[in-house]
Amino acid sequence: MSKRVVVTGLGVVSPNGIGVPAFLHAIQNGISGIKFIPHYRELNFSCQVAGMPAFDWNSLRNYISEVTFHGLKGTNIGYGLSAALDAWADSGMEYDTDEPRWETGCVFGNSIADTEAMKNVIARVDNKEAKKLGSRVVEQAMNSGVTSYISGRLGLGNKVITNSAACATGTQAILMGYEYIKHGYAKRMLVGSAEHVDTYVYGAFDSMRVLSRKFNDHSEQASRPMSITAGGFVPGSGAGALVLEDLDFALARNAHIYAEVLGGSSNSGGQRLGGTMTAANSTGVIRCINESMESSGISADQIDLISGHLTATNADRQEIQNWTQALNRAGDDFPLTNSLKSMIGHSLSAAGSIETVASILQIVHGFVHPNINLEDPNPEIANLVSLNSLPVKMIKKEVNIVAKANFGFGDVNSCLILSKYK
Repeated sequence: MSKRVVVTGLGVVSPNGIGVPAFLHAIQNGISGIKFIPHYRELNFSCQVAGMPAFDWNSLRNYISEVTFHGLKGTNIGYGLSAALDAWADSGMEYDTDEPRWETGCVFGNSIADTEAMKNVIARVDNKEAKKLGSRVVEQAMNSGVTSYISGRLGLGNKVITNSAACATGTQAILMGYEYIKHGYAKRMLVGSAEHVDTYVYGAFDSMRVLSRKFNDHSEQASRPMSITAGGFVPGSGAGALVLEDLDFALARNAHIYAEVLGGSSNSGGQRLGGTMTAANSTGVIRCINESMESSGISADQIDLISGHLTATNADRQEIQNWTQALNRAGDDFPLTNSLKSMIGHSLSAAGSIETVASILQIVHGFVHPNINLEDPNPEIANLVSLNSLPVKMIKKEVNIVAKANFGFGDVNSCLILSKYK
């Protein structure tokens, strides 16, 4: 028998707020976390703005031992640890345990190890100084570093997996954790994803000419999903984390329940039928959305809010077109739709998890956050859906069901259906 899966803890490290209270305030009030980065001008990047969390590295001492803290360099690991341990504490549980927590696992995603941290490794090896690297390098170089640090701190004894699926990573991680609980393999899963877009990764995207270049002197206006003046995405960094639990298990410990994960789907368009390494196959996207609704037992007209991928690129129009086809809803009938990327940029692997935290907060607090910088909607989008569906100011409204989707490089798709707990 399938288990019901609920969300009992939330944690977030976002460019516009660290911790749930600050993040909630920011998204309700349309506060941007995108800043001008002088170093990017020095590096001659075309895009010189980014969504960077105002992260105090020393705050990690509140989460991990001094021995673990000393020598920790990986920024993505720091973000992930902070969000994950905040979510754990938010769910009402202690960090310390003598025995492994056999009932609890972890799926936490990221893209690549922090290349700025690896720069020191490369330099020392090239200078024939490998013996000076120390013993902490490999654990931070491996892609599974973030899950290893999280699960080690909390003693998680069930499945511990690091997933990586480009921009679909975060939603895919949550879906994987949901599936483990649903089918009875675990009672609880700590899920999410982290990303630090360091200068080397940033430079690679900058060379593709897919980043926003025309708003370097007006950073908060740079990320413009669905806008006719959208000129590319703004890289963001951070982490989002959720504690998922078997409903009966959560009720037995009298846990606070934020929301329920009804279902979801993850697939690939196979880089066929118009899909490529960098573009989504519309057939795959539509199929992913439809399979998500089917697995959740809901109909398209029950969706109150779409938390879109909507990166502020040419793909925005096609994404809205895909949603209209998948839901068979358009014009005035189209659900309210927003893109958190207007406020924080595109956090790549962390996007789905941070956006899922935002989605759940909208369910819990009864509001729809604004799409900032949408004063000039793309006419091709406006021809498909009513502008009333694309709010530019916060709307206070009961939100029962959210469809949260992300579509990543490699033509990979992931969609979650989140619901008010009843």
